[in-house]
Amino acid sequence: MHFLDQAKIFVKSGAGGPGAVSFRREKYIEYGGPDGGNGGRGGDIVFEAVAGLNTLIDFRYTQHFKAKRGMHGMGRDRTGAGADDLVIEVPVGTQILDEEREEVLADFTEVGQRIVLLEGGMGGRGNASYKTSTNRAPRQHQPGEPGHEMWVWLRLKLLADAGLVGLPNAGKSTFINQVSNAQAKVGDYAFTTLIPKLGVVRHKGREFVLADIPGLIEGAADGAGIGDRFLGHVERCRVLIHLIDIAGTDPAEAMRVVEDELAAYGEGLEGKPRLVALNKIDLADPELVAGFAEELLEAGATEVFAVSGATGAGVEQLLDAVLRHLPDRTNTETGGEEQETIEDGDGEWSPL
Repeated sequence: MHFLDQAKIFVKSGAGGPGAVSFRREKYIEYGGPDGGNGGRGGDIVFEAVAGLNTLIDFRYTQHFKAKRGMHGMGRDRTGAGADDLVIEVPVGTQILDEEREEVLADFTEVGQRIVLLEGGMGGRGNASYKTSTNRAPRQHQPGEPGHEMWVWLRLKLLADAGLVGLPNAGKSTFINQVSNAQAKVGDYAFTTLIPKLGVVRHKGREFVLADIPGLIEGAADGAGIGDRFLGHVERCRVLIHLIDIAGTDPAEAMRVVEDELAAYGEGLEGKPRLVALNKIDLADPELVAGFAEELLEAGATEVFAVSGATGAGVEQLLDAVLRHLPDRTNTETGGEEQETIEDGDGEWSPL
């Protein structure tokens, strides 16, 4: 299943059914009178967050959603049947924005959350409701209220407790494979990761969800590389893990570049707790590791962890630090079942 985290759709609630114009015509009843019933209510447009969905790909192929209109009223004072609501299922973490993407209309953060985005139109009055002492045979009726319609944007922000950020080829995919049950693609070239990935980390009797996003380069906020679009998937994280390649040209400069891009993106990312980790220490001697760690501390890091995603060295201490930023019970409830994760850069998802 391909990954899609943004989609534009058209939604329209159902119109109300028209009221009926009818008169009783029964044998032996001299004065029948009006008996036209009211029309039924149109269907609402309802959004619901459900488990088991991690992409908006379905909305690429189905972009128009229209609820049915209510049934018309009938004689013998029969009210038309109301139309069923149209329930649109979305993944947890989905936001609904207006057409200009300026206002968030709804934000789904837990399974089972429902909102009525557009209400269906009320059914029209039948002629029986117009009967008065001076108007014994009314022939007027109402056609029923029209439905409401609008274009909206759906934006998916993956729900994760911790997020991985860093330059391309910093070893994020190797790291998430080491600490979780993810199966991310690993390659010796930049932008191995093209879409976000999720993995469930189990550490010291606790578990949390770790998100990996494509690497950032200088100018990502202006569209360089893959850009900063996928940073939305770490907006909800409680803590960010900033991986820095010790084999890179200048670890301190690498940290500055990513920090500047986070600040340029905004949305609260610049103020999130940060854990800086020197990765790939298996490729350097201890003296070099200590020297680069000191440079990162001087550059503004509060604490530096020396780790190796390939061998697992130092990973336990880093995960201990992550747990300190999480509540005793994280928002990950697996119920004994494996979570789903996004697979590698070919744009597909697979179960873990």
